[in-house]
Amino acid sequence: MSSTSPKPDSRPNQRHPQAREDSLVVQQILTGDRTDLNLAELARLRIRYRGFPGAYDIQDNLDRALERWNLTEEELFEQARAIHASQRIYKAKTNKKDEEDWS
Repeated sequence: MSSTSPKPDSRPNQRHPQAREDSLVVQQILTGDRTDLNLAELARLRIRYRGFPGAYDIQDNLDRALERWNLTEEELFEQARAIHASQRIYKAKTNKKDEEDWS
């Protein structure tokens, strides 16, 4: 499986605005099991960083996660679509202090 990430010496290494939070998610994926949530997160991050000119450490780790689970990107996306079709994988986050009471 070939890496889709360009090498840092061939392009500027731009920092993604979500890189810090995404790095934490990537570490959970790399150290965790192949759960529905981890598969969905891996697919989400593959889409986010596709073609992004930087964050090569994240892109390389996403490649490693695919290799670890012996998946191609297309197989990952197929599984993620099936997961999203069968269940609600993400829960809406609400912050009660930001909600207004209209009752």
